[in-house]
Amino acid sequence: MERRTQVLIVGAGPVGLSAAIELGHRSIRCLLIERNDRVGHAPRAKTTNIRTREHLRRWGIADTLRDASPLGIDYPSDIVFATKLGGYPLARFENAFYCAPGRDPRYSEHAQWIPQYLVEDVLRAHAATLPSVTITFRHELVSLQQDKSGVRAEVRNLETGAIETIRSEYLIGADGSRSAVREAIGSRLHGASGLSRNYNIVFRAPGLDQAHAHGRAIMYWQVNRQVPSLVGPMDRGDKWFFMPTHVPPGMKLADFEAPSLIRDATGIDLPYEILSSDEWVANRLIADRYRDRRVFLAGDAAHLHPPFGGYGMNMGIADAVDLGWKIAAVLQGWGGSLLLESYERERRPVHEQVMDEAVANHALLSNQLWQEGIEDASATGASIRSAIGARIRAAKVREFRALGVVLGYCYADSPIIVADDGEPPDSNPTDYRPSSYPGCLAPHGWLADGRSIYDAFGTGFTLLAHADAPPAALQDAAAIAIAAGIPLTLIVVNEAEIAAQYSAAFTLIRPDQHIAWRGDRLDDFARLLTHVSGQSKPHHRTRRAS
Repeated sequence: MERRTQVLIVGAGPVGLSAAIELGHRSIRCLLIERNDRVGHAPRAKTTNIRTREHLRRWGIADTLRDASPLGIDYPSDIVFATKLGGYPLARFENAFYCAPGRDPRYSEHAQWIPQYLVEDVLRAHAATLPSVTITFRHELVSLQQDKSGVRAEVRNLETGAIETIRSEYLIGADGSRSAVREAIGSRLHGASGLSRNYNIVFRAPGLDQAHAHGRAIMYWQVNRQVPSLVGPMDRGDKWFFMPTHVPPGMKLADFEAPSLIRDATGIDLPYEILSSDEWVANRLIADRYRDRRVFLAGDAAHLHPPFGGYGMNMGIADAVDLGWKIAAVLQGWGGSLLLESYERERRPVHEQVMDEAVANHALLSNQLWQEGIEDASATGASIRSAIGARIRAAKVREFRALGVVLGYCYADSPIIVADDGEPPDSNPTDYRPSSYPGCLAPHGWLADGRSIYDAFGTGFTLLAHADAPPAALQDAAAIAIAAGIPLTLIVVNEAEIAAQYSAAFTLIRPDQHIAWRGDRLDDFARLLTHVSGQSKPHHRTRRAS
């Protein structure tokens, strides 16, 4: 048997599903294969960050994910540090990760605390509505070969054992940390492995939310000698997660031991029903290359890091978006080869930055915060707790309020960005300052009619102009784009607050909402379009916009 598709995606987790949605919204035929059933209790990621939800907004499913929130969208996304769930408080971070609903001028969607398996449910259901997308479970990649015209993959049906051949023009490996695609193209992970051993345990505990005095929160960090750990509510039905951190070498956890471990960690004696448990190891690893001709890596197949900061799934979804629109543009004939070359050039520096943040967050866990006397019911104990609380508030704000990491990354060095002689924005993890510098995320704002400015962007490029822009110049730009076959949407901004964030008279914005170019004139617009669509060598630097 032989099947044909434009893009074969290996792995139907959040990254593979997001790639399929990005391609499917552009009518690109793609086939997802997944060796597992993608079911279970394992918590995996729990933070869907602002940028990911902005992608879901583009796809029309941000509200669907909001409605799937098991704890309710108004549940406070606070982080509590305490000696134990049943012990003394140490510190509290309100609205961690910016999950609080409501409008903010800096972004179009708030973050959301929701288990990854529910995120996958929403993505999978949406992907299934797209006519050009097919998802096949219980199928695994056996081998792949490439030639000038495409990729030939052999895939095994795990139910029948039958092998079929799938021909595609491109292949995306979104198949996780043990990626068969990465192995097939000879890419290797490099970096630091075995930073710590940890456990993920999911359990049911009726009444636990009422059995402590710390109030509602999405995560409780427990700082004690017995079991340094994290615990928090995860889903309806009194489901919680429990994560002992820096587990000592040689320690093995069997399910029957877990209830007593939870009792020791929390100081609360309740019946604990264990639903699942697994070990995970914190690593900082990155692939030496993300591409071999027509085959690309995305998500955990390309990079692995500790989960602290909630970046993993979100960074992989951003990979899928970056790669998805570019492959679609090439297949549709308006994108050139430089688009595909830009994928690793753009994403690798972001991965390195985020991995450094995650490793820094991992360096200070409950294990390192414990101090003798922290649980003493005395003035000395209170003084120790006060000092540790101050240390937590100073050190951990970067982990829970990192808007600069989530929204502030910039593709300034990309071969398909037209740089100018302006100053790129400073990188600050906790202080996001929107910038119209080429490569940055387009500054957000709310239009007079209540929409996000992002809602007005097109699925291709968007040319944003100030209100005093000459209409003839915009008409000429539209005609040039039509002649070149490049999709272009025109926007004239009348809102002064939004216009003030775009320093040039004209700003060209990519399909992924990053800025490709800015300038005060539309001279040689045809050449500009061929550059930002990857059809020509780098454009010269332009004069700084006034």
